[in-house]
Amino acid sequence: MFFVHLYYKSFANNTLPIQKYFYELNRLKNKIKTVSKKIYTFAVFQVYMMKQLFKSTTFLAILATWLWSTAFTGVKIGLEYHSPLQFAGIRFFISGVLIVFVMGRFTRFISEVKANFKLVITLSLVQIFIQYALFYSGLNLVPGSLGAMIIGSSPMFVALVAHFAFPDDKMTLLKTGSFLIGVVGIAIITIGRTKVEVKGDLEIVGIALLLANNVVAGYANVLVSKSPGGISPLVLSSSTLMIGGLMLLLVSVPVEGIPVTPFPIEYFISLAWLSFLSAAALSIWFVLLKRPGVKVSILNVWKFLIPVSGAILSWIIIEEEKPDLTSVVGMVVIALALVVLNFANRRSLKQVQHKPE
Repeated sequence: MFFVHLYYKSFANNTLPIQKYFYELNRLKNKIKTVSKKIYTFAVFQVYMMKQLFKSTTFLAILATWLWSTAFTGVKIGLEYHSPLQFAGIRFFISGVLIVFVMGRFTRFISEVKANFKLVITLSLVQIFIQYALFYSGLNLVPGSLGAMIIGSSPMFVALVAHFAFPDDKMTLLKTGSFLIGVVGIAIITIGRTKVEVKGDLEIVGIALLLANNVVAGYANVLVSKSPGGISPLVLSSSTLMIGGLMLLLVSVPVEGIPVTPFPIEYFISLAWLSFLSAAALSIWFVLLKRPGVKVSILNVWKFLIPVSGAILSWIIIEEEKPDLTSVVGMVVIALALVVLNFANRRSLKQVQHKPE
């Protein structure tokens, strides 16, 4: 009893410290709850912002152009070990298969392709087979710098095709100015790196083939934008890549032969990356082309960023490549083209909103 009394007495004497202890414990719990709520709110906000970002046409267009800009190094490595048409055919076929696996709905894929078989075959023939046949054939006949400059001007040709294909996508003075400024920027970057020369009749033929490639690219963009709602952009991109890739492969065998030497690991790394970027970039582009309100001409202006991004990546990855004044000036000119286009787009939207019904 004595010890019980002693314990009770000591407990009674320490009531204040124990109450303070429980008070501090409750304060700590409240702080933890407050911090947890803040972290949760911040996480939810970040998820919301990421969702909004991936819904943004501008962000997705820039992402697609960045992916395409990384292709130059991969193609250069791949063509050291493989013929162009065959390498492109394998790359595109794998890209199409990748999209199908990501979708996971094989029955839906088959049914949509069957229902839109004519569109799929036409787009495979135009966008993959004819366009890349013209691209590689023309590129082999002209200097690389000249070829890069002609291909870099493709947004202007796409806009011209869209001008005749869509009544609400006409060329305006500001829009035309933005395209011309963009082409000047491409020319500055290209000429600043290497001298552009045209030698002989074969190079003139090469220029004609690359210009035809640009027109075909414009027609392909129009086909996708006008495609019916019965086929999803992912099904359209995957089927187009697979069938177009097979077409290139079938033609490449009698034209280029079958390689017999083994491929090094660098080849397979470049093939894997190119297959992924083709699947991702083309799927994003098809989704954007099918979006309501997205104009073909305005969307394609973002392709002016491809050489800009390619140059920046070269400066980062390749030791011999360093920033130079001419390239920076060219990039500034391209940025100006995008600013002018954005102004033209906002102006046209205001005109549509204020147009009397």
